[in-house]
Amino acid sequence: MLDQNIVRDATRLTRAGQLVEATALLQRMLRGESAAEPSGGTARAKPAKIEPLTIDLKANVLEEKEGRQSTHASSVQWRNRPAPFDAMRKLSGLGLRAPPATTDIAPEGTRFIAGTFSNAAGSRTYKLFIPSRSQGEPLPLVVMLHGCTQSPDDFAAGTRMNFLAEERNCFVVYPEQPSGANQSKCWNWFRTGDQQRNGGEPSLIAGITRQIMQDYPIDPNRVYVAGLSAGGAAAAIMGATHTDLYAAVGIHSGLACGAASDLPSAFVAMRQGGGKARNGGPSVPIIVFHGDRDTTVNPNNADRIVEQAATGMRSKAIDGRVPDGHGYTRTILTHADGRVVSEHWNVHGAGHAWAGGSPAGSYTDPRGPDATREMLRFFLDHSLGS
Repeated sequence: MLDQNIVRDATRLTRAGQLVEATALLQRMLRGESAAEPSGGTARAKPAKIEPLTIDLKANVLEEKEGRQSTHASSVQWRNRPAPFDAMRKLSGLGLRAPPATTDIAPEGTRFIAGTFSNAAGSRTYKLFIPSRSQGEPLPLVVMLHGCTQSPDDFAAGTRMNFLAEERNCFVVYPEQPSGANQSKCWNWFRTGDQQRNGGEPSLIAGITRQIMQDYPIDPNRVYVAGLSAGGAAAAIMGATHTDLYAAVGIHSGLACGAASDLPSAFVAMRQGGGKARNGGPSVPIIVFHGDRDTTVNPNNADRIVEQAATGMRSKAIDGRVPDGHGYTRTILTHADGRVVSEHWNVHGAGHAWAGGSPAGSYTDPRGPDATREMLRFFLDHSLGS
């Protein structure tokens, strides 16, 4: 149960730089325990520099037909904090993974090149996939925002978006969040300065998008953005703030724009689901994937995203199952004229992982459904002004 008095106390502690105390207070609240007030004679810790939120991951093994293993997220922690957070940090096994092979990142005969974009908000590198059949005609562009601790190569290998983009003749760009902006390379979706159109990380992501549109033959009416976890939350922000740039948005295991405005509210949103989005949410078509066993980002967040587009829409639910894989419920919202507004794929039994992804990348669940194929299908059914 959310105790507003405790949330206010946690916010006060955060502003004072006491992040460990604030986090412990929120954890006790979420466990249903009472929060003891610190005694008046207790010396306060020296204010610490406020670090961006970090989502850390521990491995959960998913049994599969051929004995392969996939990992998904199941814990949240703060980096560079005293015990017990140091012990939680050791649960992460990402550092043991080898980089993906080139053949797992992009098909032969295609190009996957590096670039850099800079503006007043800073600088970001990116990787761009160029399909082999690009002959100068305007083609669609998909912007892919990776999750915490991931890289463009890792995200490309796990989602296999480049292979699907080669089939459908699309460009794909992967902006990279550096550790200097967030120690675990998470997009800072919970900071109000990074939820605005003309500043912070949204201006960098939009700037990369526009740079690719300027330098390559891109159809301006068929530009899309998608992401996983923190990247999914960042994609929601881009959809809410750049309705003139993106024709559709894909969010996997993410949160709505405005679901949090600081560290305490981010922690609560991830654990329990964010409240009503402050910025109103995307007004462009949106496709959402979320596992109903996700213990890192509460599945309620997917409901919040879809609810923003549900008013006055017709709803249709379709149940299905991947052979030897997960069951799912696909809920489609349409206008009265039949135009699809959103799709919500609730993946039964799945955790915090990209559905249908490849084990060559991190935080994927090959038991499906194929989120990459379904997102790209949804994207190409929509264009600006249609």
